Amino acid sequence: MDGSDSPRTQSTRAFARNLAPLDLPLLLWDERWSTAAVERAMIAADVSRAKRAERVDSAAAAFILQGAIDAMTR
Repeated sequence: MDGSDSPRTQSTRAFARNLAPLDLPLLLWDERWSTAAVERAMIAADVSRAKRAERVDSAAAAFILQGAIDAMTR
């Protein structure tokens, strides 16, 4: 969270470098806060705890995907 690379970040960047020869668009995306953001939005929308539990993973995936699409189309 301090901006430094963790071992996971380093391995992800190495994996991305290995994909470079494919010449495909690649976006590295930090998704650590996606679930928390979705939870806050659901609470603000007064979604019940049970409904949040059912929907949080799919909503977080949609949140991540939309953020990536937005970043790639700017």
